[in-house]
Amino acid sequence: MPNTRVIFYQDADGRAPVREWLRDLRKKDVRGHEKCVARIERLAELGHELRRPEADYLRDGIHELRARRGRVNYRILYFFHGRHMAVLAHALTKEGAIPEADLERALQSKRRVSEAPGTHLHED
Repeated sequence: MPNTRVIFYQDADGRAPVREWLRDLRKKDVRGHEKCVARIERLAELGHELRRPEADYLRDGIHELRARRGRVNYRILYFFHGRHMAVLAHALTKEGAIPEADLERALQSKRRVSEAPGTHLHED
């Protein structure tokens, strides 16, 4: 199975929200950051085959990478664009279920990438 290319979603203004979230997380919680990066590496390695407890399917093509450090749950929402590309769309620290507003942000990102992939994909 070929590796999956992991790409950051990029806003029209050039910001990559998940990349920025990871940078902030590294400053606040180095070990939490390391766990999130490890999940991203597993996504690149396994792609569609990545399952619970590391990842889960939410709905409408949106998946979540799941990392936990102590009582803190980190989630990175992503979707697949084509067969071998995963796009990291949104990230959050959560306590309960994924808030609908966060899921909707990821769905909007997915729609934007479908309409104009060259504008909204950021490879780091």
